[in-house]
Amino acid sequence: MALVLVSLALITVYFRESSGGTLHSAQRIGVSILTPFEVAGERVSRPFRDAYGWTADLVGAKSDNERLREEVQALRKQVIQNETAAEENKRLQKMLNYIGGSRYPVGFTAVPTQVIQKPPNPYAQQILVHAGTSNGVKIYDPVVTQEGLVGIVTDVTSGTAQVRLLTDQASAVSAEVLGTGASGIVARGPSDSSTLVLNRVPKDEVVTEGDLVITSGWQSGPLTSLYPKGIPIGKVSGVSRRDVDLYTRIQVTPLVDFGSLDDVIVLTAGDPKKP
Repeated sequence: MALVLVSLALITVYFRESSGGTLHSAQRIGVSILTPFEVAGERVSRPFRDAYGWTADLVGAKSDNERLREEVQALRKQVIQNETAAEENKRLQKMLNYIGGSRYPVGFTAVPTQVIQKPPNPYAQQILVHAGTSNGVKIYDPVVTQEGLVGIVTDVTSGTAQVRLLTDQASAVSAEVLGTGASGIVARGPSDSSTLVLNRVPKDEVVTEGDLVITSGWQSGPLTSLYPKGIPIGKVSGVSRRDVDLYTRIQVTPLVDFGSLDDVIVLTAGDPKKP
C-alpha cells in the first residue's frame, strides 16, 4: 500500500515539475543507462525471433505443400477415371455398332462379356471370360470381337467360360480367301503365336498379299462348321509356292490383337439368359 502511495506521489510531482526538474533528469539518466542493455537484448533476441519465424514459415509451407499434393493426386485420380470411362464407352460403342451392323453373323445372339484372365503363357493360348451357362453360353460357342475371330469356348461354368484362342496349337478353322475361292485350314504358325498359316490351298489358286481371310462356314448334310461363315480372321502377309510343296504356303496376320483383349462377344445359337 505504501508503494502505491509513493508511486502516485511521484507521478503527480513528475507531471507538475518542469522538464528540467529532478524527476525528468533522473528519467533521462535512467534511459541513457538502460538503452545499451535494450540494444544488446534486441541483438541477442533477434536471431531467435528470426529462427522462430523461419520455422513457422517452413511448417506452414510444408502444410500447404502437402495439401496441394493431395489435391493434385485427387485431380489426377479423377482424370484417370474419366479417361478410363471414356475409353470403355468407346469400346462398348464399337461393340454395339458391330452387333447391329451387316458384318454380324445371321442366326446368332451376342453375349458381350469381359476378359478376366489373359493367356498364362505363349503355349497355352486361353482366356477366361465373365459369362457362362447363366448367360446362355455353351461349349463350342465361337468368340469374336468387332475386329475378327478370337476362338471358341472349350469349358463353361455358371458364371465363366474358358476360350481357346485361335493362336493356340490345338486350334484349327476352315477358312477361305475372300473373293478368290481359295480355301483351306487356318492354324497357328509353327514357331510364332502371332502368325497364322492357311494350309492346304492348291497351288493353282491365286492368292496375293493383303487378301482378307474369313471363316468358310462349311456345311455337309447335317454337319456344319462350328464357326459361322464370313467372320474375318486376318490378312495374307506372305505367299510361297515351292516345287517340293504340295500346297501353297500362306502366312496370315490376324486382325485381332490377342495380347490386349479386354472385351469379347460370345456367339450363341439361342437367346442368352440374362444374368
